[in-house]
Amino acid sequence: MANPVDPRLGRGPAWAAQRGATDAVAYDAGLRSYMLSVYNYMMSAVLLTGLVSVGMAYTGAVNLLFTPQGGATLLGWIVMLAPLGMALLLGLRVQKMSTAAVQATFWVFAVVMGMSMSTIFLRYTGTSIATTFFATAAAFAGLSLYGYTTKKDLSGLGTFLVMGVVGLLVAMVLNMFLQSGPLALMISIAGVLIFAGLTAYDTQKIKLMYDHVAGTDMMGKTIIMGALTLYLDFINMFMFLLNILGNRD
Repeated sequence: MANPVDPRLGRGPAWAAQRGATDAVAYDAGLRSYMLSVYNYMMSAVLLTGLVSVGMAYTGAVNLLFTPQGGATLLGWIVMLAPLGMALLLGLRVQKMSTAAVQATFWVFAVVMGMSMSTIFLRYTGTSIATTFFATAAAFAGLSLYGYTTKKDLSGLGTFLVMGVVGLLVAMVLNMFLQSGPLALMISIAGVLIFAGLTAYDTQKIKLMYDHVAGTDMMGKTIIMGALTLYLDFINMFMFLLNILGNRD
């Protein structure tokens, strides 16, 4: 029968338990660092978007995006479509891009989103925008914390929510022609609920990705992509909530 204690090394069951505990502590520390990096990038991007948006609005640069008749200028169309192009670029090419290129694209994305969102200051009061922002931030924090701490598997919810996003896009395109106020309100309410659910789901998914990328070259890119995902959840939830709560006076 094998001796569980190696007299030369002084290692036995107690040492194995201690080693397991040490590994667990190291894993938890690595996971916290990983998630903290995701949140830092995400919050920094939201702050950058906000600063650009406010700067565009209060310097009058926002008027470069629209004609006096209310239609979009060429620059306006570029600003509105550029985020979609950059998101597709990151989604399709992230594995072939360097980490520095992914980071640069992420920051440019946040700047262009800020330019695009500056138009909200033409439609809503600053007070209602600020109130909605802080309400969104509080809701996002709670939902993301739930996604991080829950032991429940949210993958089934994610599939349902992605289908909801597709339905939401179809309804938004349809309402571009119908111009229905009640339908617009229903779309906004559904949008808030869908992206609230996606916040929890995406947080859990990003957390689980750590097991696959820890210690690999993909770690830095995964952090950026995770930050981008949560950034989009936050921005979309904010915009839909603003459509409901925003004061136009």
